[in-house]
Order: sequence, then structure tokens, then C-alpha cells
Amino acid sequence: MGKIGIFILSLFGWKIDKTPPKVKKCVVCMGPHTSNWDFIIGRITFSYYGVNTKFLIKKELFRPPFGWFMRKLGGIPVDRKKKNNMTQIAVEEFAKNDNMFLVFTPEGTRNYNSHWKRGFYYIAQEANVPIYVAYIDYKNKTGGWDSLFEPTGDVEADIRHLKKVLSKYTGRVPENGIKAED
Repeated sequence: MGKIGIFILSLFGWKIDKTPPKVKKCVVCMGPHTSNWDFIIGRITFSYYGVNTKFLIKKELFRPPFGWFMRKLGGIPVDRKKKNNMTQIAVEEFAKNDNMFLVFTPEGTRNYNSHWKRGFYYIAQEANVPIYVAYIDYKNKTGGWDSLFEPTGDVEADIRHLKKVLSKYTGRVPENGIKAED
């Protein structure tokens, strides 16, 4: 699916960074997330890279007949109504896999949200894996890897830094994108 998908994206004018990070495990901080198309473009790209990509998604999407498909895509069901220790669950997933990219859209919604969820940050710290900043830019029809980020322990400063990095990119719905000043 990967090479064919990248070819199809190129027919629509997209240029995707074809060089994956040189790590086997990482948390991916992906943004901006403003459209359901982000998932499709991202999934095609990760398939091209040949990495074991996982993501947390609401458990309601795992009901038959789609549950098997969501798991095949790398979905890990989350019951958002229960208090879960998602950090521990994610750390255990990293321990079980030799090769895994756990993808997060820290805005937590396709709408504008200045208050990012911080779970991705804590998971990276607990699992002792780096954070790779990945982007999708509809304005320039590009996507890929921006940079490697090692958490400093100052969560607020690090989140501000990550927002600044991702604010350079334009989502499909620009007004819902990431703003550096939040």
C-alpha cells in the first residue's frame, strides 16, 4: 500500500518526505490536525516507511464490523469515559514492540484547541523514547518530519516550543491550525 499510496498522493501534487527517522521507537507529535484527511495521508506515509504505527482512538470505533480494521491500521482502543492509565498502557506497548511509532495529535480535536493534551509527552518520558515532530502542510502539499525533540522536563516550555515548530504549517482548515502564541 505504501508505494502505491505515495504515488497516488503525488498525482494530487503532494510531496512527502521519503526518509523516515533513524530510530525504531518514538512518539510522534503530529500537527496540525484539522481534517479527517490528515489520518489518511499520514497512514499512507507511515505505510510507505514500513514502521509499526500505533495510535490511540476512541473505543466506539472498534465495534463490528470495523473493529478488526481499526486494529489492523494500528488502533489501540481507549475508553474515554473511564479513568485509564494511558501512559502505562502505552509504555507497555513500547516494551512489547521492537519497532513502534506511537502517533499523537496533541490538539486532541480537529477544531482549534490552544490547550494541548500532554499524554504524548509523559509517554515519551516514561518509555524513554524520543519525540519526533511530524507535519502535514496543505498550503504547500507537503508532509514529513520536521525535527527530533528530546523532552527537557519543563513541560510548559517544551509544549510552547513544539507549538512554535508546528505553527509554521497550514492545516486543511487553516483557522483550526496551531498558533505559536498560545
